[in-house]
Amino acid sequence: MATFGAAANANTNPNKSYEVTPSPADSISSLSFSPRADILVATSWDNQVRCWEISRSGTSLASAPKASISHDQPVLCSAWKDDGSTVFSGGCDKQAKMWPVLSGGQPVTVAMHDAPIVDMAWIPGMNLLVTGSWDKTLKYWDTRQQAPVHTQQLPDKCYSLSVKHPLLVVGTADRNLIVFNLQNPQTEFKRIVSPLKYQTRCVTAFPDQQGFLVGSIEGRVGVHHLDDSQQNKNFTFKCHRDGNEIYSVNALNFHPVHGTFATAGSDGAFNFWDKDSKQRLKAMSRCSQPIPCSSFNHDGSIYAYASCYDWNKGAENHNPATAKSSIFLHMPQESEVKAKPRVASGRK
Repeated sequence: MATFGAAANANTNPNKSYEVTPSPADSISSLSFSPRADILVATSWDNQVRCWEISRSGTSLASAPKASISHDQPVLCSAWKDDGSTVFSGGCDKQAKMWPVLSGGQPVTVAMHDAPIVDMAWIPGMNLLVTGSWDKTLKYWDTRQQAPVHTQQLPDKCYSLSVKHPLLVVGTADRNLIVFNLQNPQTEFKRIVSPLKYQTRCVTAFPDQQGFLVGSIEGRVGVHHLDDSQQNKNFTFKCHRDGNEIYSVNALNFHPVHGTFATAGSDGAFNFWDKDSKQRLKAMSRCSQPIPCSSFNHDGSIYAYASCYDWNKGAENHNPATAKSSIFLHMPQESEVKAKPRVASGRK
């Protein structure tokens, strides 16, 4: 069983990343950068949604807390409107709130489910918010209306979803991966059993909408292409493992410029990968606590990640005295995130 001992606890920031302050009082559940500016939003188990403005000068970073709002219960997910004006958040109070963060307006409830909302995304091509819940539904919302535009039944609880219009990928319990073409959102485009043997933790759509990544609790990632003629490009690989210790892959983020991606895991590490050359570009040092969530900023020059207890060992292993929740910012060097040219073998 994986443990984080006292010795490891001394090394809370081994990558010498910039720490965003003040830290949330409890575990961090999601991080989302604005698509237009270096504004970072974090949701956490202390029922709060917090916003910071990040500024960069050469190789140094600074953060300034801007504002925060509250939910009635722990907040699990967040998303930005594509114009960077508005933040959406959802969680255990079964509702999604819309917060006009740039104008300093008050949050309003724009979505309701019958169970916690665990993931969400704004769909720019449709001007709709999509929310996924443990109530086994996806709901699409026009934020000017009280009722959902469409409710889509899922085969099981939603765990993760990702949109790159017109592609929507949903990971549910029982290893289902459901693909929707948003030009016809009321019909499943494809249903796939995960190529990974264990529970899905996260999914993310390829930037070119041609497929998706899926991560699981077994420290493995699957690379899946949708086109039947591209199936020979599908593969899975191991990551976030240490000898016999196996850790969950908690977050998958594509770099917005280079098309490479980052994985973050319960081992406290984040790594950068190139799926096309099947290479790990950079392995970062392990933090003393798990990394439950992460996000690139709009140009990929900043990678935000949280380090905190992720509840994968239950409440009995949670020690508030040692389990500080931190948000760190890493500035990737080009060599860490830019794909390396493939070397031709010379063989015919």
